[in-house]
Amino acid sequence: MQLGFVSAILPELSLEEVARFAASEGFDCIEVMCWPKGKAERRYAGVTHVDVVGFGPGEAQKVRETMESAGVAISGLGYYPNALSADAEEAAVAVEHIRKVILAAEQLGLDRVNTFIGRDPKQSVKEIWPRFLEVWRPLIQFAQDHGVRIGIENCPMYFTGDEWPSGKNLAHSPRIWRKMFEDIPNPNFGLNYDPSHFIWQRMDYLKPIAEFADRIFHAHAKDAKIDVDRLNDVGILATPLEYHTPKLPGRGEVDWKQYVAALAAAGYDGPVCIEVEDRDFEGSLETRKQSLRESGAFLRQYIPK
Repeated sequence: MQLGFVSAILPELSLEEVARFAASEGFDCIEVMCWPKGKAERRYAGVTHVDVVGFGPGEAQKVRETMESAGVAISGLGYYPNALSADAEEAAVAVEHIRKVILAAEQLGLDRVNTFIGRDPKQSVKEIWPRFLEVWRPLIQFAQDHGVRIGIENCPMYFTGDEWPSGKNLAHSPRIWRKMFEDIPNPNFGLNYDPSHFIWQRMDYLKPIAEFADRIFHAHAKDAKIDVDRLNDVGILATPLEYHTPKLPGRGEVDWKQYVAALAAAGYDGPVCIEVEDRDFEGSLETRKQSLRESGAFLRQYIPK
């Protein structure tokens, strides 16, 4: 496996600066964020380390030279919008930009793009399913036509009352993945597996790894801590941030030795990228860099260089 990090936590740095930092700290790879340029709509979004708009051979060559000079690989390109938004314009922009990210990955010689399925949170799984198929069947085929695999992260995107009751990402549970892959069996359709989202949903984060072994294209390393007293007070119908906190690997409830062992047993030998969303480390660029150093040191117990 290759240890890396998600570039979203270093938004003020250029791709060259991010790559140099990764190299200096001994990371193997970076998941590079490719949001459209503009104001971020939520935390950790809106980061553009590769601008895929108007991306051509010249831009691809510059990115390749930047990464080769640092000696660090790109694990995949990342863009996490809501392609099934109830706002038709928002959804259309998301789908079109996903296509641009796919084309940029192809030009860079990469075979991974990571994203969300999206969802109208007011609709049930049954209600949203026809639209899911209408949007994602052609997107996955487009990806396959360009030699790119799509890894869907399993975050429900349910954190506030605005996302009630179902969240903004359909692909949050093994039952839904099973149906997704039955209805879109394309081998280029898979997962960007993140154990932290299982923690706050009170689900087993190890068991699905074996079942979906051939669908895990990329993996995140983020932890989560449950405040049991708070959960006992507010209950599971509260919004999740009322009783759980995203943490650095090793500061939450994921058993990282078991997690990495389960990935290895399933035959996974790809990137494991640290995703920092720990508010304790958000105060400055230096504390965010330190969060990556700490996380890297911790995970190298289980993912040696």
